[in-house]
Amino acid sequence: MSWVLFTLGAVFLQTGRNALQSRLSAHVDTLGVTLSRFLFAPPIALAYLLIHSLFISNSHTAMGDHSLTLPSFPLRFITLVVLAAVLQIAATSFMVTLFKQRNFAIGAGLAKSEALVAGILGTLFFGSYLSVVGWLGIVLGGVAVFILSIGKTLQTGKTARINPKTLAIGLASGGCFALTSLFVREASHTLTLPLTQSAAWVLLWVLGIQATGLSLYIALVKPIIFKQLMRHIRTVVLISTVSCLGSVCWFTAMALQHVAYVKTLGQIEVLLTLVLAHFWLNDKVTTREIVGLILIGVAATMVMWA
Repeated sequence: MSWVLFTLGAVFLQTGRNALQSRLSAHVDTLGVTLSRFLFAPPIALAYLLIHSLFISNSHTAMGDHSLTLPSFPLRFITLVVLAAVLQIAATSFMVTLFKQRNFAIGAGLAKSEALVAGILGTLFFGSYLSVVGWLGIVLGGVAVFILSIGKTLQTGKTARINPKTLAIGLASGGCFALTSLFVREASHTLTLPLTQSAAWVLLWVLGIQATGLSLYIALVKPIIFKQLMRHIRTVVLISTVSCLGSVCWFTAMALQHVAYVKTLGQIEVLLTLVLAHFWLNDKVTTREIVGLILIGVAATMVMWA
C-alpha cells in the first residue's frame, strides 16, 4: 500500500503548487506559468535520483555497494518519455488557461476526468486490468468531482450551463493528464530496475525535456516571458521545488499501481481544497459539497482496497 502514501503526498504538494501557480498567473503569461513548474526542477530530480540510487536502492545489499549504474534506454523508453513530457506541458497549459475562466470550478472539475479517461484508455490500449470494485470507485469519484464543481454555481442561483470553451479546455486538460500518466507508467516498466528507481529516471528525463524544450520555445517565440519570471523569481523557484517533489510522489505511485486508481485516490485534493477554503477563507460548506466529499471518501476507499 506504499502507493497510497505516495499519492497522498502528491496531493498535498500539488494543492500547494496549484495555489502558487494561480497567484503567478495574474502577473505572468500562460507559457511562463507553465514553465515555472519545470524550470528549476531537473536539478532537484537529479539529486533525488542520486540519493535513491546510491543509498535507498542499495540499502538492502550485504556489502552496501553505493554505486550508480547507468541503465540502457531503449527507443521505446525514449519515445514514451518524450510523449509524456509534451502532453504534460499541454495539460498544464490548459489548466493554467482554466485559471482565467469565469467558471473555473467547473473547468477544473472536468479536468479531473483524467481518472476515468485513464481507466478507459489503460484498459483498451495499455493492458490494465481493473476490478469491478475499482471501476465503481473511479466512476463514483468522477460523479463526486462534478457535483462539487457545479455546487457553487447552483448555490448562487445562477445557471449551471457549462461554457463550451471551458468544457473543451477542461476535457483537453484531463485527457492530456491521463495520457501523460499512462505513458509515465509504461516508461517506468520498460527499464530493468526496481520500479521506484525506474520512476526516478523517468522523472529526470521528463523534466529535462520539458525544461529545455519549453525554454527554447519561449526564447524563440516570446522571450519577454523570462523577464516576467525574473520579477517573481522566488515564487518560480518555490513552484519548481514543490512541483518536482509532487512529481516524485506521482511518478512513484503510478509505477507501483494502476494510473486510474492513483488518480481516483488523488481526487481527495478537492476535499483538501474545500477544507482549506472553509477554515482559512470562512467559506460555508453546503449540503451538496458534503455529499460530494462523502462520495470522494467512498471512492478513495474502494480503489485502495480494489
